[in-house]
Amino acid sequence: MSRANARLTPAGRLLLVERIEAGTTQAEVARQMGLSRGTVARWWHRYLAGGEAELVDRSSRPHRSPRRTPAALEKRVCGLRQSTKRGPAYLSARTGVGRARKSVLQRLCGPQRSSEVSAERETPGSWTASQQ
Repeated sequence: MSRANARLTPAGRLLLVERIEAGTTQAEVARQMGLSRGTVARWWHRYLAGGEAELVDRSSRPHRSPRRTPAALEKRVCGLRQSTKRGPAYLSARTGVGRARKSVLQRLCGPQRSSEVSAERETPGSWTASQQ
């Protein structure tokens, strides 16, 4: 999904491609649409490589995460957190995981105390059925 104020939405990229296919130069299309020539060339080459399907937004999620904490260690930290109800400093000392990374893992494990759960109410003074 494109940002609300994006200069080039998928429809704009298709318009860019149609103008080039109609015979307008990339430099002229860039001038008409207020884009750099490099941006026009990038979208044109993506279109040539894969057709209209390549004009949609791509995910910004990385393809791989080489420094991600191993799953076994994540499971160990989450288990220790649930069984001991202790904080980052204690868990860091017990597992060897740095406190900053430990805090990230805590978010993955979910809340351990009811004070960490946001209370949602249908109306003031009443709890939702799932929280009773």
